[in-house]
Amino acid sequence: MESLQIARSKDTLGVNFNAKTGVLTLEGSSYPENPVAFFKPLTHWLRGYIQETHGVLTLNINIGYLNTSSSKCLIDFLEMLDKYYRAGGPVTLNWHYEADDEDMLESGREMCEDLEIPCTMIPV
Repeated sequence: MESLQIARSKDTLGVNFNAKTGVLTLEGSSYPENPVAFFKPLTHWLRGYIQETHGVLTLNINIGYLNTSSSKCLIDFLEMLDKYYRAGGPVTLNWHYEADDEDMLESGREMCEDLEIPCTMIPV
């Protein structure tokens, strides 16, 4: 399985999904014109990884801003991870946020609220 890397732009997240280590990183801001199209290769990669590898996954999220449509896409992605976790897959989620950014801390808490995945809030 190949790793997935997408360069960060002014309105899209930087993506680094390492197939060998199972470390997935999303960072930056997300307000693309079509978030569904942006997240499609991410969900496709995750589906393939789960089916082929069945390995440990660690998701590191460090997002400064998400628009509403991107939030929905990210929630769908997290729900895929949660389903894998509930089926016995080892998953950890680390939500990194600027120490003075209460909005992103609250966003992380809200997104993790309905998940069984262990979520850690990490101020940076």
